[in-house]
Amino acid sequence: MLKFFKNRRVMQEKIVKMFDEIAPTYDLVNRILTFGIDKNWRKKAIREVLKYSTPKKVLDVACGTGDMIEEWRKNIDCEVIGLDPSNGMLDIAKKRFPDVNFINSYANDIPFESEFDAISISFGIRNVVEIKKAIKEFNKALKKNGVLVILEFTKPKKNSSLTKCVNFYTNKFLPKIGGLLSKNKEAYEYLPNSIEKFYTADELKELLEKENFKVLKIISLNFGQVSIIIAKKGE
Repeated sequence: MLKFFKNRRVMQEKIVKMFDEIAPTYDLVNRILTFGIDKNWRKKAIREVLKYSTPKKVLDVACGTGDMIEEWRKNIDCEVIGLDPSNGMLDIAKKRFPDVNFINSYANDIPFESEFDAISISFGIRNVVEIKKAIKEFNKALKKNGVLVILEFTKPKKNSSLTKCVNFYTNKFLPKIGGLLSKNKEAYEYLPNSIEKFYTADELKELLEKENFKVLKIISLNFGQVSIIIAKKGE
């Protein structure tokens, strides 16, 4: 049992180290690989939250270099705190947003309780080894009726011809382009592999509901490869 937990810790530390290494080129590579669409996805995720809540205090988990923080601040007047285990990513985020409070911590170890009106995690939960524990932490950190928004690559339920085209790009071209630009091929081979091993949106919904969240809406993007999940903390 101890070996099992140790292996999970080692795996999580390896993922964080990978993000430390690609931090300097992360934003540039993201813009190129997604053709800039990822910014629109983040904006849409926040606007969906605003249909259910007007948060005054937000925690952005796995904040990376701060892309989601930028969108929060553009769309609503609120306090945003960023949390991420990667010092490399946080160094860049702090330069972009010197007035924002950043915390170096894991998603499954959030040092707050009943503190936030909303929590966001964009393209980060797939990199959390202990997802169930992280979801418990989201619940703990949210105030009563607080809203959680997850924006993530998810495994499509159906393999349509369009989905196959998207998967072909993700599996064949993305690792080569990402590896060339970042000089870290392994990191961009990790992306398609992690998507393949990850949950469908419906499976994520089940995990959330087991931890006292009520899923309000699931939105499918990019031919099913990306999902926005809006959930509310239960009574």
